[in-house]
Amino acid sequence: MVFTFKPIGRVFILLAALAALAGCDDAPPEADERVRAIKPYYVAEPTGGDVRRYSGTIVAANTSALSFAVPGTVQSVSVAQGDRVTKGQVLAVLEAESFELDVQAAQSQLAAAQADFDNKKVDLDRQRQLYERGWVAEAALDQAIAGADAARGELNLARSRLGLAERDLAHTQLTAPFDGIIALRDVEPFVETKKGQTVFQIDSEGAFEVQLSVPDSIVDRLAVGSAVTVNVFTRVDCGCTGRIVEIGAVAGTANAVSVKAAILENPGGLFPGMAAEASVVLSDGGGPHGFLVPLVAISPGEGDSQGYIFKYDAAAGVVRKTPVRPEQIVSGNLVGVVEGVAAGDIVAAAGVSFLRDGQRVKLLGE
Repeated sequence: MVFTFKPIGRVFILLAALAALAGCDDAPPEADERVRAIKPYYVAEPTGGDVRRYSGTIVAANTSALSFAVPGTVQSVSVAQGDRVTKGQVLAVLEAESFELDVQAAQSQLAAAQADFDNKKVDLDRQRQLYERGWVAEAALDQAIAGADAARGELNLARSRLGLAERDLAHTQLTAPFDGIIALRDVEPFVETKKGQTVFQIDSEGAFEVQLSVPDSIVDRLAVGSAVTVNVFTRVDCGCTGRIVEIGAVAGTANAVSVKAAILENPGGLFPGMAAEASVVLSDGGGPHGFLVPLVAISPGEGDSQGYIFKYDAAAGVVRKTPVRPEQIVSGNLVGVVEGVAAGDIVAAAGVSFLRDGQRVKLLGE
């Protein structure tokens, strides 16, 4: 990647010219408060560095291996590999007779413990009244107290046993934890399954990541939020944009570190396991570290080397006026900014002359 640097004074000359043009072309703001739509720019690309390409594999952004929490014999399986499922949908069921008997036994034990506790409590009340009238010794009262405490402990134990038996009975049904696709089915009816044995793998649908192996020697030149371009060889329409979301901390085979990048724009037709190639921008490791921002996103400030951008606050649905320090003009209409922005920020990329701090906005297209 080749960058061309020019004096910082030209940044603000261009900003002033753009502001003047914006004043001529754009309509004046309405008097009534309204939610303005802004064109977003996602801050990701560092100001310096080069591009490297790495082979990777498409994986589901959310995947889960499913297993029964209790052992048993599979009674029925409701889905096949490749089926779409919804959260809470029953996937498979174990034979429940033995678990139902355990619940009934626990219920009987609870009833007996409750009756014994009630009797011991009545006896304790009677012994206390007799002791207060001086008709029995203190030892008899102490014995009644001990008996009631023991019965209370047995009652609590019986309640816990019933709770565990009911939980095990509920675990005879295996349900989908989220909407997705059954990527793996490794279970059949009438076979024994162990507790914790994987019987299904479910992948989220539509949300994908690319799994990369990056040499450990350059991992420190990557950053979470950095831009990634993903190409899938079997999908000519996938020049997909992405962003690094995870960088491993341990080197594996061939001193490679696992890196994951989320695919932001899914053209459809992607499946886990597809081969992909990701183009990653590496920082140059020297000089001021910053990020590229469109020139039109910066409003001139009062100083010679200061400007402002409007960051989008997604939680509040407003823009925040933020001072920045541009350093150089990069080839094209991008400016290197070393203070005020970070990877992952969303800034308004047009119409900044009509924005104010705290103004309610929405992203264009929402």
